[in-house]
Amino acid sequence: MPIVRHFTATGFVVHEDHIALHWHPKVKAWLPPGGHIDENEDPVQAVLREIEEESGIVAEVVPTGASFDLDYPTHVTPPFTIMIEDIHDPVAGYHQHIDMIYMCRPAGAVGPLNNGWLWVAKAALAAGTPLTNDSDAKVPPPEDVKILAAHAFDIVAATA
Repeated sequence: MPIVRHFTATGFVVHEDHIALHWHPKVKAWLPPGGHIDENEDPVQAVLREIEEESGIVAEVVPTGASFDLDYPTHVTPPFTIMIEDIHDPVAGYHQHIDMIYMCRPAGAVGPLNNGWLWVAKAALAAGTPLTNDSDAKVPPPEDVKILAAHAFDIVAATA
């Protein structure tokens, strides 16, 4: 039986040497905003929508790849990387996400984050400092989040 795969997009949002993370109750990990790419959406539209819906941040993608100035066809900013993630969903069952990872920053003034979201300092993330989740347990962010966040900090700082 073939593995079911869904296309998703994730945005590492950097602001003033902090990155936006939340405790994902289903995955049981500290994650940046992201989610499924809807029908008729490209990955950039999806990641920007997911960032705003989840965290309340209006963001922009920081380009990390080639860009082409063409009248046609339309160019979609490529992701920084693409990862395949195993998802053990008690409702939908086991499947995988083909996750397009983007580096992002706020597109304007930053107000308060939506409930459950934290701005995590670059140094705390690099050190793997455990963060207190909604059950008052202290859990460090996953290694892939730490590694990708380090790249996001560097990329956003280089384009400031």
